[in-house]
Amino acid sequence: VNLAVNYGGRNEILHAVKLLAKKVEAGELKAEEITLKNIDDNLFTAGLPDPDLIIRPSGEYRLSNFLIWQAAYSEFWFSDILWPDFTEADLDRAIDDFNNRNRRFGGV
Repeated sequence: VNLAVNYGGRNEILHAVKLLAKKVEAGELKAEEITLKNIDDNLFTAGLPDPDLIIRPSGEYRLSNFLIWQAAYSEFWFSDILWPDFTEADLDRAIDDFNNRNRRFGGV
């Protein structure tokens, strides 16, 4: 479990790009050498696996700037339940639903 306080996905990506730009300016890295892994390695979540499941309570159907990069192949579970009312049974339902999905990771 990770706690995101005052977090924004766009800001996180901007931060990673600026770190890479500084490496290019310093001659430590060439622009053409920048890879997806370089970006991953400079995110706030570097070293953590991408989420398999993102649970979105409250009836909203958007990411709200949350883990934009990391959510590329995440599965989503939406619920009208407000977060303070979310129970262990709701979590079990989300996990059961997730376990019955056919994950293709971008494949057909």
